[in-house]
Formats: sequence, C-alpha cells, structure tokens
Amino acid sequence: MPSTTTPADSPAAADVGASPRIESREQDGKRWIVASGRWTTLAMSSPSDWQALAKSLDALPRQDDAAWDLRPIAQLDHIGAQLLWERWHHDWPATLELAPQHKAVLDQVAQYTVGTPEEPPKTLVERLRDFSHNGPRAMGVTRDFVGLIGQLTIDVGRLLAAPHRGPWRDFSGHLYQFGATALHITALVGLLIGVVLAYLISQQLRQYGAETFVVNILGLSLVRELGPVLAAVLIAGRSGSAITAQIGVMRVTEELDAMRVMGIPHGFRLVMPRVLALAIAMPLISLWTSMAALLGGMLAADAALDISPAYFLSALPRAVPIANLWLATAKSAVFGILIALIGCYFGMKVKPNTESLGRGTTSSVVTSITAVILVDALFAVLFKGIGFRG
Repeated sequence: MPSTTTPADSPAAADVGASPRIESREQDGKRWIVASGRWTTLAMSSPSDWQALAKSLDALPRQDDAAWDLRPIAQLDHIGAQLLWERWHHDWPATLELAPQHKAVLDQVAQYTVGTPEEPPKTLVERLRDFSHNGPRAMGVTRDFVGLIGQLTIDVGRLLAAPHRGPWRDFSGHLYQFGATALHITALVGLLIGVVLAYLISQQLRQYGAETFVVNILGLSLVRELGPVLAAVLIAGRSGSAITAQIGVMRVTEELDAMRVMGIPHGFRLVMPRVLALAIAMPLISLWTSMAALLGGMLAADAALDISPAYFLSALPRAVPIANLWLATAKSAVFGILIALIGCYFGMKVKPNTESLGRGTTSSVVTSITAVILVDALFAVLFKGIGFRG
C-alpha cells in the first residue's frame, strides 16, 4: 500500500460539486494531483462532462512520482475508481491521500481488475489441432490442382493421338482473345515503362559520364525480367480473370452440368484450349511488350542523353546476348500455362451463386500474380549465370 502524506493545504472537507474535476498543483517541491467532485456514473453521464474529464486525465504529466489527493471527492463508485485505476496503469501511486470509503472501492477494483495476460506459446498438441483444421483444406487444394495438371497432360496426349478431334475452333478463338486483343494495352504500358526507366537511369548515369551504358541496363532489365513479368501481370489481370469468369458463369448457369450429362469432358473442351492458347500467346505478348518498352527507352535516351536510335539499335545485340531472349520466351510460356491453369481451377471451383463468382475471380487474379512473381524468382535463381557477358 502506498505511503500517505497530507499536503498542507489539502481540503479537509469533501467537495460537493456535481461534476468530476481534476487539477495539478505544486506543494513543497512536490507535484500533487487533486481530484474533486462526484466520480459516479450519474455525474459522468453527460458527454460534455465525460469529455472534459478525459481531456483532463490525458493532459496530466506522465510522472510516476506524482502524489494523489482524493479526499475532496464527494462520492466515488466503481466506474470512477476504474478510471483512476486505469490512469495509474494498474498500480498504486507512491503517495496517495483518500477517505476510507474511497479506499474500499479502489481496493475492490484493484482486486478484480486483471491486465491482459500474454498469450502463451502454442503447444505441440495445439499446433497439431490447428493443422488438422487447416491442413486438409491445403492438401485438398494441392490434390485438385495436381489433378488438373494430370488431366491436362492426358488431354494433350489425346490431342496428339487424334488431332482431327481437337477443339481447334475454341483454340483459335482463345488465341485471338488472349493475344491479339491484348496487344494495344501491353504496348502502351511497355512504352511508358521504357520511357520512365530511361529517364530515371539517365539521371544517374549522367553523373558518372556513363551514358552509353543505358543500352545495357535497359536491354537486360526489359528483355530478361521486366518485359515478361509486366506482360504476365497484365495478362493475369485481363485474361486470367476472364477465364475464371467464363467458366464460373457456366457453373452458375449449369452449363457445366449439361456438358457432363452430354459426355463432353471439361478438361478437353474448356481447360486445354485455354492453356494451349496462353502458352503460345504469352511468349509473343512478352516479346511485343519488351519491344515496345525498348522503343520507349530508345526515344527517351535520345531525348535525355543524346543517344541516337542508330547507336541504340547497333549496341543492343552486343549488350544483350541472345540467351536472354530464349530465357524470356521459356519463362513467358510457363507464365501463360500457370495463369490459364489457375484461372480454370478457380472457375471450376465457383459455386452456383454470384457471390462465389466474384470471390473466385478476385482469388484467381491474386493467385496468378503471386505465382508469376514466385516463378520469376525461381527462374532468376536457377539461371543466374546465363545471359551475361563474361
């Protein structure tokens, strides 16, 4: 229990004012905080009184050695005592003056008020219980996705065995939709990215007199990394969401059930044409985006560094070995297959309601972009020694 020291000028009688008040004063070189009024629920029921009291408590200095005088308080209930106890951070002040009836209320609040305990670390049993709840779902997703890849492999084998029975009309339609209709947006974004990169790089190279190296930096960054990744992100948001929405609408309208009743396999007619179309279109779109970005970088380098387009085009093959182009093409094909598979997977998982359709489309785009970034990082680690001049 804290020590009790009475200041010389502390009031002997309780303040009978209705509104709770608090003030700070200096006495004999010591700071005293004096509370007065009625600290009850009824007295603090007015919003203005409550806000004034809260502002007064917040304005008090953060000093642990301050002395408190609660004797002027006319009446104190558990709500007022709780306010004081919270202001004291669940610990008694070093110096405290109060009436016996107020001490009884504060003792009861201090006895039954418990701070938030720290959460103990999970035991092995709790971790196993959590895994038993979340593990089967993750394993189910992995199983279904691996099954989708296996079914795609079987369908491609069937196509190679009987090409005349393939869904070529669907394939050509998807190839046009995913590839040709995306050329304008990918070219525009690539052009702007090339311009921005060239201007940013030129600001740094000009300080060291190394303006000619803008060709090396732009060529390697755009052809090897930014071109394929930028195109894949755009296609994931544009075509990946379209794939999920198309198949999801077929689920909502029960077209998938009708196909199953008619004996038309979903994988052969829905999944395989889209995967093959994106596997072919994605490398071409990646090359197109890289070319547009290089064009923007070339124009910006001419304007910012006076590097002529003729020099840019002649130095580009020497700065960027052909291995980077093959690596970007292979990487883009993998991106296209992943985006199509993820879009088809989430489309197949859509439930026959519009809410599930929107949620599945969003999950498809997010998962596709995440998968593209992860696969690109894997390619960067596996082929870190390829495509650079010694």
